[in-house]
Amino acid sequence: MQNSVQNVESPKLLEQVRGKIRLKHYSIRTEQAYLEWIKRFILHFDKRHPSEMGSVEVEVFLTHLAVERHVSASTQNQAKSALLFLYKEVLGVALPWLDNVEQAKAPKRLPVVLTKTEVQAVLGRLTGTHWLVASLLYGTGMRILEALRLRVKDIDFERKEILIRDGKGFKDRVTMLPLTLVEPLKTHLNRVKQLHQNDLNDGFGSVYMPQALGLKFPYAGRDWVWQYVFPSGKLSQDPRTKDGDEPVIRRHHLQDQSVQRAMRQAVVDAEITKPATPHTFRHSFATHLLEGGYDIRTVQELLGHSDVATTMIYTHVLNKGGRGVGSPLDVL
Repeated sequence: MQNSVQNVESPKLLEQVRGKIRLKHYSIRTEQAYLEWIKRFILHFDKRHPSEMGSVEVEVFLTHLAVERHVSASTQNQAKSALLFLYKEVLGVALPWLDNVEQAKAPKRLPVVLTKTEVQAVLGRLTGTHWLVASLLYGTGMRILEALRLRVKDIDFERKEILIRDGKGFKDRVTMLPLTLVEPLKTHLNRVKQLHQNDLNDGFGSVYMPQALGLKFPYAGRDWVWQYVFPSGKLSQDPRTKDGDEPVIRRHHLQDQSVQRAMRQAVVDAEITKPATPHTFRHSFATHLLEGGYDIRTVQELLGHSDVATTMIYTHVLNKGGRGVGSPLDVL
């Protein structure tokens, strides 16, 4: 048992997991989530090493999350993915299909959609960078992290296009650049460029480069075109820095929590009772395009959905008051 505790407490296993995740180019958030679930799994069984456990313990842990912790279906599925990754990719153990796991049932909910008047009300109560980010979310249909991870080179002012790289499912796609945001974006980028120049003058200014580009082009991270469109207000240590290595100080992109807090306050100030979040702008974008008569396949491509069935949910939102049927009470 003592050896098991030492093995778990040493960074070796987690470093192996981290290395495999980075080899497969998973996002930093997936890396953090997987590592956290693996730690919780180990602690749940009194720090036993995962190599001493198997499908039975995985089933017990996932059932515990669903039955006793009452986690959502998406949370349980994330934990399940993390543990399957651990056993399959790191430990080389093929677990049988977990038929005995008590699944947390995913509720089938329609997305929250704001009316055009409500969108105007919310945007009218946002200012500065938060207004610009929210306007992009509604005007392009991007997810919040897709917007915050934009690089300067991804915006084509001449073609009025935005290239979204490594979206959900590692897919690239192109969306429109709203004409009303061209000048605000140019003004914003002028300020960001000055901030980048100040960082360079102070000996910083290198941004995180995706995948292996940082090794292939070691100085490209200092180039203006690779900088984030929405940089953070402060420098910070790169979360990918390995233990024992020299800390890498960079300017990351703006945190999504900042936009979420500003959005939450704007919704309250606008006296809107819907549980609207930044992602609501994406739902509203799709719904308003369909209301405007655009083809659902076009909307599917703009949203980056692999299956048109995913986009079809917005056609249900278009049905007013019970599939557009008038209430008999209104006839009286």
